[in-house]
Amino acid sequence: MAIPGNVTVLADAAALAEAAADHAIAVLIDALTQRDLAHVALAGGSTPRAVNALLAAQPRREAVDWSRVIFWFGDERCVPPDDADSNYRMNRETLLDPLDVASSHVHRIRGEDDPSAAAADYDAVMKRELGEHPRLDLVQLGMGPEGHTASLFPGTTKGIDKDKYCIAHYVPQLDKWRITLTPRAINAARNVVITAGGKEKADALHAVLEGPREPDVYPAQLVNPHHGELRWLVDAAAAAKL
Repeated sequence: MAIPGNVTVLADAAALAEAAADHAIAVLIDALTQRDLAHVALAGGSTPRAVNALLAAQPRREAVDWSRVIFWFGDERCVPPDDADSNYRMNRETLLDPLDVASSHVHRIRGEDDPSAAAADYDAVMKRELGEHPRLDLVQLGMGPEGHTASLFPGTTKGIDKDKYCIAHYVPQLDKWRITLTPRAINAARNVVITAGGKEKADALHAVLEGPREPDVYPAQLVNPHHGELRWLVDAAAAAKL
């Protein structure tokens, strides 16, 4: 089967990070030509860490007026903001602090609070800042080896409140609560990019892109922007079964 047109295969992890960084720059530049501010949701994980390092360094650093970018989060672990597992902490250390982003331009998910209350608060903040139907300019996502994306894990998606933009739910396979943007929030975005690297992702990537539609088994299949663009950036190892 031919690789879909919205899938770009890169040689290795380094090339994947470069492509993801360049994609983010292009989306942000385009957004800032049309609006005063650009809104981007950040992800956790190893590829976003590498992408952040590229964005915070020259020449990409000076390609965007970062003072006009507002940062959000696609999901968060239920830990304090200084915890080693915090998506906020990773992004603060690798992107936000190096770029001297003002704290008023960062909307973090309060992972230290009661999960349901933190999710409700984030839902309300999105509506307050972005309007009754929030629309982000860019949502950055990864995909796990079992096909999860953000904190939408297999077996956890059927009961999601379709009216919500952010929810908290218990993930049995992790025995933990997670806070995540919902498919509604993700699919309202103008641009969504999913990165996947490594041979351990190959089976899931094949199932998500070429298998039957089973979104509660492979939640990455839920990502389908209604009036936006979806890009997959994957390395050769992850694409080996396409």
